[in-house]
Amino acid sequence: MTSNIKKILITGADSYIGTSFEAWAKKRYPGEFEIDTVDMVDGSWREKDFAGYDVVFHVAGIVHQKETAKNKELYYKINRDLAIQTADKAKSSGVKLFILMSSMSVYGRTSGIITNKTKPIPNSNYGKSKLQADNIISRMHSKTFNVAILRPPMIYGEGCKGNYKALSKAVLKIGFFPYVFNERSMLYIENLNFFLKQLIDNPQSGIFFPQNDEYVCVSKMAILIGKAHGKTIKNIPILNTFIKFIPNKTIKKLFGNLIYEKTDLCSYVSFEESIKKTER
Repeated sequence: MTSNIKKILITGADSYIGTSFEAWAKKRYPGEFEIDTVDMVDGSWREKDFAGYDVVFHVAGIVHQKETAKNKELYYKINRDLAIQTADKAKSSGVKLFILMSSMSVYGRTSGIITNKTKPIPNSNYGKSKLQADNIISRMHSKTFNVAILRPPMIYGEGCKGNYKALSKAVLKIGFFPYVFNERSMLYIENLNFFLKQLIDNPQSGIFFPQNDEYVCVSKMAILIGKAHGKTIKNIPILNTFIKFIPNKTIKKLFGNLIYEKTDLCSYVSFEESIKKTER
């Protein structure tokens, strides 16, 4: 009798996305998945037998590091070479689906709309190394080996590090925020998890833009962050004037517009509910 349990190998230990998916899948769908994780840092993955796994989910990579001349080669060694070697091993081991976590950074954009026809022009070693891996691994696709490349926008959720956490702390501390109408594609971690489950249940090849089903206005997000803590965050329009004079690129990016076309929408958790769950 054939088992319907899907065997999944997550390549990359202790990653936020990998650990979140494993915990979520085991809690929401007990008995449907058998999930293992292998460390990619110590080289032990080379001895790991990939045979028998239905899916390899590759999350290992360098991110959230300041790029320097010294660490340039490390981006290509980890984000490109290691990913390619893992995909090659997965294919030769008979794995049916290889999921690669890529990034919106491959497009090199800080504003505008990205569609499936937008040409990637990365402007960082992070983005360049990711794109090179995407291009080589996508060509490994065959009738028996599906390759799904995910290029999500900013991911946020409980325990996630990065720009969202910094914004939340600032909003709660100062109690007010500029009133700006902008649109940004973002992705709540549980929505990503649900997207992954659908992909695992129905393996496909291609490049995907998983995102929340509604664009995010940063001023509305600030209000919801305050609301989750029982605080009223005041939007002050006059502050908008000063935003363009702020030299910090991250802040300027936050208030700009950067969206994917509305494909691969994830509506498992609504935006307002996602903020509540992130802030709890």
